[in-house]
Amino acid sequence: MTEVTSSLPADHRELISDLSGIVSDYPYTDPELTLAVLAADATEAIGRDTTAESRRERTGYTILLHATCWYVSARVFSKSLFASYTQALEGFCAQLDQASCACPADAHPADLDSEYAVEAGVSMLTEDGRAVFAEDYGLDEQELAAFDCEGFLTELVDEALGGLREAHQELFGGIDVSHLDARFVRDDGGTDIVAMQEAIRRTWEDNTGPVALWSARRWLTGQVREEERIGLFLCLWMGIAQSYGGLPPSYARDLAAALTTIDLDVCCEHERHPWSTADSTVQSRYRAVVHLCAPDDHPDTPVPAELAARELWECPVQYAELARKALKDLQAWRTMRGGDDEDWED
Repeated sequence: MTEVTSSLPADHRELISDLSGIVSDYPYTDPELTLAVLAADATEAIGRDTTAESRRERTGYTILLHATCWYVSARVFSKSLFASYTQALEGFCAQLDQASCACPADAHPADLDSEYAVEAGVSMLTEDGRAVFAEDYGLDEQELAAFDCEGFLTELVDEALGGLREAHQELFGGIDVSHLDARFVRDDGGTDIVAMQEAIRRTWEDNTGPVALWSARRWLTGQVREEERIGLFLCLWMGIAQSYGGLPPSYARDLAAALTTIDLDVCCEHERHPWSTADSTVQSRYRAVVHLCAPDDHPDTPVPAELAARELWECPVQYAELARKALKDLQAWRTMRGGDDEDWED
């Protein structure tokens, strides 16, 4: 008699491959679409009658939603995807009884590496998949059964929902940067452009986004002295240009509002403007701005003397050139991060 060997269905092998690419941050399918389908399949499974098959699906999909939720939070700025994940996780949570856990101490699977969790989650969906997974990883019946423990699954759901809710606020809610007033507003009410540049230069502190947002809001208040306008606008511009991974809608809304105050339909007779002479490095831009705002304290600048006139710095065409580039960057963030148009608007 020929022994029948368990194997994963072809579509499940493909799902492991697709999700592994996503959780390793090298997706080769459309992540937003792939994760939306995953959440929809999980939600559909919630509505099935309680059977051995549906319990297997609950385990598999819970593990998969937990393994991929970080990507939803950090890479895809889509309210609808957040809602789909939240709906599925809350649906599973309603079916789970954490108090039913009778596992011995340390019996739950721990420290699930994302790619391992993807393989585990997909494998748990079917009996054959479980058999293959147990054989590949040398799991006995008790170790395999621990994946189905409702206490373990509740922990995964709680962790995933907590992370999603926190991320949703950060991506789409109101971001408070008022604490920066104490750092960037001088005693006389003026704006300390040099302090802002010092903050932007410390890229390892993730200052770029908050400084850009603070700059935009300061600009929109109109409480900007004439001599500070170009310095503040350059801080806003640098905050956008140097946020290489893109900022979420909670930032982009105010950034876009500030940029749209600039008249783009202007012209001049200047051959060049000062900002074009600053290299595309944080240090070069820093030197240009701090010299402009405090030349006695910061005499070094990449801007040649023949382009250093205030008239050239304040030329409306230079503002328009900067605004066009920044608006293009904002659009690129939307394209890169996905989501619907309304996700990026008030």
